[in-house]
Parts: sequence; C-alpha cells; structure tokens
Amino acid sequence: MAIGIASTPDARKKLAQLLGGTEAFLIVSTADQARQFLDVVAPPAGPSATTPSGLQIDSDRRVLRWLDREVDLTPLEHDFLSCLVAAPGRVWTYEKLHLEVWGNEHVGRGSDIHSMVRRVRAKLARLGAVATIHAIRGVGIRLSF
Repeated sequence: MAIGIASTPDARKKLAQLLGGTEAFLIVSTADQARQFLDVVAPPAGPSATTPSGLQIDSDRRVLRWLDREVDLTPLEHDFLSCLVAAPGRVWTYEKLHLEVWGNEHVGRGSDIHSMVRRVRAKLARLGAVATIHAIRGVGIRLSF
C-alpha cells in the first residue's frame, strides 16, 4: 500500500496519476491524516504478527509459533510468511511476492517461490498448524485457515 500526501486538489490529482499502477494507494492532505489512518489499520505494536488462528511470527527471533510449538525461520522464509500472514486469503502474485521477499523482478518459472512454499509447508506441518498455503496455478500464492 502506498500513502501519498498532497495538500491541493491539483497535487492530489497528479499524485493519483503517478500512483495509478500501484495495487492500493491512499491520498491524504496532511501527514497528520496519514498518521491517523495508520493508527487505525496498523497491526498491534511489537515485533510479531498473529493470525486469527493463532499462528504467530516473532520477527525479533525469526520464529514461527503455533500454540506451544516454535520453528526457526530463515530470513527469506520470515519475509515470505510475513507477506502471507499480513493478508490471509489474499492471492499474492508471483511478481509481487518476488518483489517483496527477494527485492527484485520475478523471472523464470517461479521455482524459487515453489521451493519456498515446500519448505514453509513442511514447517507448518511440523508445528501441526491449521494454516494452508495454496498455489493458484499461473497466478500466485494464498494462505488460508
């Protein structure tokens, strides 16, 4: 998500044109409005993210936790799962995941992403977690509970 700040209607219109290719964006008039929005939608403060099912990512320790079990995550696994956990049910395109996790453009057939999915699925199974990673053929990846 991109948040743009523009104080005049003309500036907001130009900013909207610039951000038009962005998946999701918000344009506000002041930094205070942006802060108010972020206070409403931001996850709880702290180094971890928790799903409705209780699956938790501890970013400080780079571990995935479910109930009383934990499993270590590599930096890439952490970033990959952080994307999926941030929006359960959302289909992340291969391109978007590649940009968010690897920091570059998606090229090739996606074997790096599929390898990541296999490793993370195995860790979820080791925990006995109820989360499932679905590959949407030709589109991307989705996490569901």
